[in-house]
Amino acid sequence: MIQRHRSNRAHRYRVERSVFLTQLLVGSATLLLVAVSGLLDSHLFNNQLFLAGILIIFLTTAVSAGVPWRHVDKKWIVVLPILDLVGLVIAREGEPLLGTTFLLVFPIIWLSTHFGGRGAVGGVVFTSALLWAAGLMRADSVSGSEIPRLAIVPIVLAFVAATTHTTTKRAAAQQALLTQQSVLFEGALRRSRREERTLDEIVNSVDFGVVGFDRESKPNFINRAQREMLSRFGVKEGQISSIVVYHEDQVTPFAEADRPFQRAMRGETIDRVTVWVGEHGQHQAAVIISARPILDENDNFDGGVMVSRDVTAELRAIKARDDLVASVSHELRTPLTSIMGYLELALDDDALDPSTRRMLEVVSKNSDRLLALVADLLTTAAATKHELAITLAPCDLAAIVTDAIESMRPVAADRDITFVLVALPTVRLQADAFRLRQVIDNLFSNAIKYNVASGRIDVTLLDSDTQIELRVTDTGRGMSSGEQLNLFDRFYRADSVRGSSVHGTGLGLSISRDICRQHGGDLRLESAFGKGTTAIATLPRTS
Repeated sequence: MIQRHRSNRAHRYRVERSVFLTQLLVGSATLLLVAVSGLLDSHLFNNQLFLAGILIIFLTTAVSAGVPWRHVDKKWIVVLPILDLVGLVIAREGEPLLGTTFLLVFPIIWLSTHFGGRGAVGGVVFTSALLWAAGLMRADSVSGSEIPRLAIVPIVLAFVAATTHTTTKRAAAQQALLTQQSVLFEGALRRSRREERTLDEIVNSVDFGVVGFDRESKPNFINRAQREMLSRFGVKEGQISSIVVYHEDQVTPFAEADRPFQRAMRGETIDRVTVWVGEHGQHQAAVIISARPILDENDNFDGGVMVSRDVTAELRAIKARDDLVASVSHELRTPLTSIMGYLELALDDDALDPSTRRMLEVVSKNSDRLLALVADLLTTAAATKHELAITLAPCDLAAIVTDAIESMRPVAADRDITFVLVALPTVRLQADAFRLRQVIDNLFSNAIKYNVASGRIDVTLLDSDTQIELRVTDTGRGMSSGEQLNLFDRFYRADSVRGSSVHGTGLGLSISRDICRQHGGDLRLESAFGKGTTAIATLPRTS
């Protein structure tokens, strides 16, 4: 309400100012004409009719300046241009050759501009009537040469009025359009600012760092979490590119061109790169960094955004877990070896009672299983520390697969599971036979554990010019798509088997894939619930 009142008051002041300025233009033009004509003809001021017309113009100008038009109805403003027309026609009658006729254009323009079509038509008609009435009221009759001039003047004024009205109407339409667009723009600007403030609040409330930078690689946005992270290491906001970061050993610095922020400023995409910030021997933090470039409508680099998250606690927890696993596994291995040695000696005794032998065999079997679990834990700890040793030597993969099947047949026979394989081709390659046997044993063990009773395991070995592919397909329960998402995570076991009688550590697949990848290959699984699982291990021909 207050805003509308202020707007109306401002509009009235603009109208008052416009009235005075428009009349001032008429008065100034008249004054200039009189001044110039008076210098050329001093007898001009003896013409009382001319002076009367000029006086009307000046009085009208004084009225326009003195009357508070903001408090007067708009329709009364029309009196001013009408008085101007009367004064100019009277002055013209006093001095027809002076050129006062040309000044009639100004009131006509005023009427056409401020009072629309009615003002334009009324002004022309009124002026024409004044001209003809003045001519007919002369003492002497109108000469034949003056009639064309009396006819031409209304035509010219009509053209001026029509042009002014059309131009004013078009300008008003454009003004309305501009006003509408301005309202829409202001609304869009307000929404944009509100969304910007909302986005700022959201980004500043998250606990990971966000840095935005423009096409000149200058930071233009740093959220609260990022500023706090920088302040811990004494880095100012504008000096992000100067941060020295270290590799995972926390000692070797990244080359300046390889630092994540430098790469991001070059428009590169960064996916979850882990770096250490802080000088060696002092407080250091692990930060995982991702970055994406921003492209304009022409797909040109237009800046980017970098996201960083402090993962120091997570990495130290993982390291503590791996150290614990390695330590416990080493401590378990020694007594287990001793237990299994004495069990073998006891079982070699021919005088052993049959019932006692059966119990010792159960103990021996479970000791073997426990030793296998400990071996998996040790292998996992070694892989985590990048200590998984790979020794390449000539070997025959078909022979390794055959030996693994023979060793697994007794376990498979307990559940009436059969191995089905065609004649395997001889596949010679440079690889670590011990590690490959570890992978194959794990795949066969899973195919037996998760198979159905009286099931089948199909083994195929495919050899091509570029790679070798081992496929192990079982007829077991298979896996759902959700269970397959985390299959290669360490210690992961699906919910459907966690509480079952099928035992495991959740390490076998992770270890097996690491071994395949260290050979330059890979391991993947294809499975559908109720339709079994196929494990596919690939090795390059140049392993």
